[in-house]
Order: sequence, then structure tokens, then C-alpha cells
Amino acid sequence: MTWHFLTTTLTVKDGERALLTRDGRLEQVLAPGRHRLFDPLHQLKAELFSVVRTEFPADRYAVIKAARPDLADELFEAVETRANEIAIVSLDGRPVQLMTPWQTRVYWKVATSVDVERIDVTSDPRVTARHLAMIQPNRAGVITEAVVENHEAGLLTVEGKLVERLAPGRHAFWIAGRKIEVKRLDLRPQAIEITAQEMLTKDRIALRVTLTAFRRIVDPERVVATVPDVDAWLYRLVQFAIREAVAGRTLDEVLSAKTALDEELRDYVRARVADSGVEVTELGVKDVILPGEIRELVNKVVEAERVAKANLIRRQEETAATRSLLNTVKLMEENPLLLRLKELEWLERLVEKVGRIDLHAGDGQGLDALLTKLVRLKAPESA
Repeated sequence: MTWHFLTTTLTVKDGERALLTRDGRLEQVLAPGRHRLFDPLHQLKAELFSVVRTEFPADRYAVIKAARPDLADELFEAVETRANEIAIVSLDGRPVQLMTPWQTRVYWKVATSVDVERIDVTSDPRVTARHLAMIQPNRAGVITEAVVENHEAGLLTVEGKLVERLAPGRHAFWIAGRKIEVKRLDLRPQAIEITAQEMLTKDRIALRVTLTAFRRIVDPERVVATVPDVDAWLYRLVQFAIREAVAGRTLDEVLSAKTALDEELRDYVRARVADSGVEVTELGVKDVILPGEIRELVNKVVEAERVAKANLIRRQEETAATRSLLNTVKLMEENPLLLRLKELEWLERLVEKVGRIDLHAGDGQGLDALLTKLVRLKAPESA
């Protein structure tokens, strides 16, 4: 802005506008070009503004609208949002601003096309795919997103009230002026390890039992309404069940009747989770930990039982071998031919182990006499 005698010269570029004020009061808006203004007392003041896809201060707009409503309507597009209303402002067809409830923004419209899309979030809190794409860079703090996997159930709550169960996929909701939460529950079977805790048996012996439980959620809505923490609740329930079962049994019963103990635990737990939306598919004792001195005694008893069983088996085998030998002797005594065959078998084995054997029958009687005289079944009869 240049001052000369009695006049002032001002140049406004393309894409700009100048607000000309005299003594603080708006006189006119200058378009692009060179302007020579009569200003002998230097009372004029010009303020340049960029008008291409830009905002104008809302407080200045309020002053201009009060003084010159015609200029305000010609130059600006004012966007105001009400309660439970979202506005998406697009400049020249490009979304640039996401406005939350009770906001006011003013845009120059002399060189820019200003489009406003208003969304009432009271009827449906969902964000459509088109709106989600439009507000992608500006969505922090305005929407909440959740991705529900195929093995999950997504439960939508608005202001603490369960509204619906969401299908697998991507979901987005407006959170302006309300509390929206998506709770995801895994529907796959989950394993819970119940760690060992010391407890007393019926015969006052302290031991520790570890268990493993498998559970799955079959009714997500009921689970959310009845159980705050599924795993913690089931963990405590199984602990109570094992304490009650162990307290009514002796140590021998706990160690020997594991199958019956598992069945009792499953029946106890399933009866108490039937109305919670949780199903316990498997539950069983994983390990029984005994004190050091009790463990040594049990090991000695087990070792003694094994030794006794081994001795019994050895005696049974010896008895069977003796009985078999006695039967063989009886057969040979009743059948001389069987004895001769056995003799030949022994002779064959003997020949295999030596290189040379010289046999002398005597008196020139030959091999037959030799074989006959090797073993005499009975003494020769006297003449």
C-alpha cells in the first residue's frame, strides 16, 4: 500500500481480497487489480486475505455480518453444527474439514466452491464407507473403528446399552457426543491353566493339584450380561471345585481315582456355568504334587510293589519251566524212540562245535553198536 498526496494506491493480486476500513469501519471489499483511493487524511487501512480454499476468522465474520449482511452473504459460507450433528466440508469437491457438534467455521466462496454435508448421528451411529473414505485424514477423536475377525463376536454398546451383535468385518461409528464401545469375544476354545495351591486331603495330607480346563463362548450376549471376566471367574470356580473334591478323599483315592475325580469336577463346573453362555468342554487334573517326605514314602511303596510283582512273575516262570521239564521227562520215559531222536539232536550240535571226532565201537561191531551202547534205557536181562 503506497501513499501519495491526497491518494493511496493498493494492488490486490489474483486469489486475494482486500478489506478496506476507514477509522476501523468496513467500507468495501477490493477485488484483484490496482486501486487508487482518495485518502487525504490517511484514514484508510487495507487488510489482504487469501481467498482460495481458505477459512476466514469466525469472529470477524460475525462483525461483518452484523454491519454488512449483504457482503457477508456474497463473500463467505458459514457452517455451523448443532448438537448430535457432524458436518463434512468440501472445497472444490475435495473433503478438507470434519466438524463436530457445536462448531462454527467460515470459508471464502468467491474463488472456491464450498459444499457442506451434514450428518445426524442420533438415528444411526454407523459411519458409511463413503463417509469413512472422505474423513480418513481427520477421523481421530471423531469415530471409533473395530475389525471383527471370523472367529470373533463383536458386541456394540451405545451409552452402556447392548445394541446389536456385529458380523465379521470392519465397522466404524460416530463417537461425537456419546460413548460407543465394541467388545470383541473370541469364540474359539481357550485353555486355562489352574496353578497349584496347597490343600488338605481327608487324611490330613497336604498336596497341590494343577488342572487344565478348556472353555469356549457359545452365547456372547449372555456372557457380557453375566460375567465380567470369563477366565478369572472360571479360574476361581475350578479352584473351589478341586478343593471340595480333594477334601472329601484320602490321598490314595486322589492318586488312584483320577478318572472319577475328573468327572466330578466337570459335573460341578458345568452345572454352575450352564446359564452363563460359557461351555466347559474339558476339565481334568494335570498333576498332583506331594510334599517331599510323602513323595519319598509313596515312591518306596511303589518300588516295593514292583519288586513283589517281579518276584511273583519270576516264580511263576520257574514253576512253568519245571513243569515243562517234568512233562518232557515223562514223554521220554514212555517213548524210547523220542529219547533216541533227542540223542541224535545233541550229537549233531556237538559235531558242529568240533573239527574232528574219532569213534571206536570195539570188537568190530560198527556204528550201529556204538549208537546202541551210548545210552542204555534199561539193564540187559540176565540169561
